[in-house]
Amino acid sequence: MLLDEDLTDLCDDILAGLPRSDQRRRGREYVRGLLLARGRKSIRNIAAISTEPAAEQALHHFVSDSTWDWMPVRRALARHVTRLCGARTWVLQPTLIRKAGTHSVGVGRRYSPGLGQSLNAQHAVGLWAASTSVVTPVNWRLHLNEDWLSDEKRRRRAAIPDDLVAQSLGACTVEAYLELGAPAGELVVVDAREMDVEAVVRRLRAAGAPVLVRVPAGLRLVPAAGATAEPAGDLAATVRHQRRPVFGLTARPPVLAGTVAVRLPSTRSYDPLLLVELSAPGRGEPGQLWLTSRGDIGLADLVGRAALVRRVTDDLESTGDQVGLRDFTGRSYRGWHRHVTLASAAHTVLATHGRPEPALRRTS
Repeated sequence: MLLDEDLTDLCDDILAGLPRSDQRRRGREYVRGLLLARGRKSIRNIAAISTEPAAEQALHHFVSDSTWDWMPVRRALARHVTRLCGARTWVLQPTLIRKAGTHSVGVGRRYSPGLGQSLNAQHAVGLWAASTSVVTPVNWRLHLNEDWLSDEKRRRRAAIPDDLVAQSLGACTVEAYLELGAPAGELVVVDAREMDVEAVVRRLRAAGAPVLVRVPAGLRLVPAAGATAEPAGDLAATVRHQRRPVFGLTARPPVLAGTVAVRLPSTRSYDPLLLVELSAPGRGEPGQLWLTSRGDIGLADLVGRAALVRRVTDDLESTGDQVGLRDFTGRSYRGWHRHVTLASAAHTVLATHGRPEPALRRTS
């Protein structure tokens, strides 16, 4: 069937760099199992799709104990998605992955700003390739806190690399973009309200990445016509009477947009930024505040790109959960990375072609 052919084409493309034929075969088998297994995408359920003997043991070794490097696979996936869908935007998205117990790698008490409470969870950062038609993850980092990194026993059990050190959430998020080696020039979108915005923007700009960053109202910025830093919310309020309706690139109600030319206090004046406030018509309260280095691409385009953050969140809850992006429960650091790599490949199949057809199930 067509979907089976597409799965083969994708796996042949992204797994071509694996050194052994059995690794390439296991990789395709794992992605296929993620697409077809019912319920939680545990290795046992994934292996149940296979007709090979001892599939569960072989797949467990392939994911947790084998030697293959996930980064070349992720880079190949990013190239594949870009060719297939013409992705023009990279979305960086931190996410909490709820977990039961204390043994899953990186699990701990994590505060969720959206829920206003602490959860027992892993904290991961995904890099998503996005176009007008498709969003799909292509890289991941696990944000490990000091409790994990300072505990030698836990590090040893999870096989956490010796050179992995504690990072802020913002630094971890930026690294998810930098380590992929994504082509410079495409817009990077990130909700940075819980991060050091200046550090995030400086590092991305130094890497040649144009940015669209959601910022908190208290972030201090220097207006282009001034010399003193002021809160972003106050600056947006000064031009609220000048807001105008803007339609995004997809069919949706318009938003009101107002803009102020600004710069970061620590940044030289020749690198200007644009502060954009986006709010719903008829509401008097402040809207979302976004900071961008691409004021030249038009407000309609910026509105559409800003909306990709919400689209990624929704997609993780739907397509991502269908392929088990959040289902890995092992304590292996390498196992987690390999699982989310292959789950990202399965996600790409669903995002571009929909659900598997029945004819794809259990073939010999």
